[in-house]
Amino acid sequence: MEQTLDLTKYIDMAIRRKWWIIIPFLLTLLGGLTYALRAPKIYEAQTLILVQPQKVPEEYVRSVVSTSVEDRLQTITQQVTSRTNLEKIIRQYNLYSSPGKQMLMDDKVALFRKMITVNVSHRGRRSEASAFSISFRGKDPKVVAAVTNTLASNFITENLRIREAQALGTSSFLADELNSVKKRLREKEEELKRYRIKYMGGLPEQLQTNLSILERLQAQLDQYNENLRDAENRKILLQQQIADALTASESRPDIPTGTARREGQDDLQAMKTQLAMLESRYTENHPDIIRLKTAIAKLEASRSRKAPAAEGDGAESSTPLEAQVDQTLKRQLEETNLEISRLKSEIADLNAQIKLYQKRVEDTPKREQELLSMNRDYENLKELYNSLLSRKLEAEIAVSLEKKQKGEQFRVLDPAKVPSRPIKPDMRKIALITLVLGLGLGGGLAYAVEMMDASYKDPDEVEKELGLPVLLTLPLRYTQRELRRIKIKKILAYSSVSIGFVASVFGILVATKGLDKAIQFFADFINRAGG
Repeated sequence: MEQTLDLTKYIDMAIRRKWWIIIPFLLTLLGGLTYALRAPKIYEAQTLILVQPQKVPEEYVRSVVSTSVEDRLQTITQQVTSRTNLEKIIRQYNLYSSPGKQMLMDDKVALFRKMITVNVSHRGRRSEASAFSISFRGKDPKVVAAVTNTLASNFITENLRIREAQALGTSSFLADELNSVKKRLREKEEELKRYRIKYMGGLPEQLQTNLSILERLQAQLDQYNENLRDAENRKILLQQQIADALTASESRPDIPTGTARREGQDDLQAMKTQLAMLESRYTENHPDIIRLKTAIAKLEASRSRKAPAAEGDGAESSTPLEAQVDQTLKRQLEETNLEISRLKSEIADLNAQIKLYQKRVEDTPKREQELLSMNRDYENLKELYNSLLSRKLEAEIAVSLEKKQKGEQFRVLDPAKVPSRPIKPDMRKIALITLVLGLGLGGGLAYAVEMMDASYKDPDEVEKELGLPVLLTLPLRYTQRELRRIKIKKILAYSSVSIGFVASVFGILVATKGLDKAIQFFADFINRAGG
């Protein structure tokens, strides 16, 4: 009941102070209307760009662009919104160049950059960017749409340029590295070649050959040493035979023919004995055996020619036979000396060769270690070269992929359209704020005036204030004439306020829109109200 009485009290107060509520409320509405009409209208155009994946499967062609879409978008945004690019767009569309207002280019660029918004949309569990939107705000809806589409085109162009530049840069870097490694590989090959030429015959893979040659040379050296001992033995034997012949000749100067013949036979027998000894040790092709056989044959032939003469002249001296035998032995001694010299020379050569091959065999572990180190470096360079070559080929394919625009691309899904409604000012928000502010201002003024009025409004206030009971209340009584006058005043008051409000609205429309548009606005409003 108390709540009902309180509500009635406030309703009565509002009725008594209605003009304090209505006038501020209408003035607030006029102010809100003025702000809504005079505030600059800001339009926003938006375009949606799809991040289209690579058309060729990555199993066949791997892209060299490894940065994520978000990172690449940040880079592209910085480049697209750079001062140089924004100045081109500002000059192209003559932005922020109102006749009555001059702005510096720095201020235009800063304002232009502030009006651009880029939002990224994600998809999947890994939150990969699948699309992004570009929006721009401005006063002219057509210019706003055109600028938004230009920004989208710049984003697409810049993305293609960045991807192609990155692919070309990667390919160029790999080409430089490949040439460098190729040069080092050739140098290492030349080093290996020079090393193998320098130590040819002493390389690790020639160890078995060297051992075989060393064994063969050692066997040959043993054979030559044995031949040398035999030659020296023959030399001693020949020297002994020559000495014996000289001793016999000096002791018996006049020897009968028969005795000389017997001595010649003894020499022949000695040569045959020596031949038999050599044949037991060597083959028939041995040089000593061949020379000895030749000497025996010559001696036998000489004896056969001289035998008849010896029989006819028994007193003939034996001196020519002894001289022939001496000459034969001396010739054999000379040949034996030559053979000994030759064998010693060949033995010296063999010893030098043996030392050479022994040195090669001894140095084989060292050469093997050096070759192992050089081959390891060569194989590492070769592996690096093959790896770089493979990557270079992949980079060239990736460059071709980007040039043919088969890689990841930005594609306009929804181009920017001319906006039909401004986003600022927000008419709904302005209307709501105006209503709340008008009612609050009017109610506040009415309440303030009511509180300043010290008169009593009902009997309860009298009883509460004076502490005396009210025995009787008499309402105000008006005559018919007074009632008509009061009614006329109310009508005039309401009419005046309504006409004044409408006139104010018309004046505001004329001031902001012009007379023609104001008249058209009222005509449309009347038609809608009448319809």
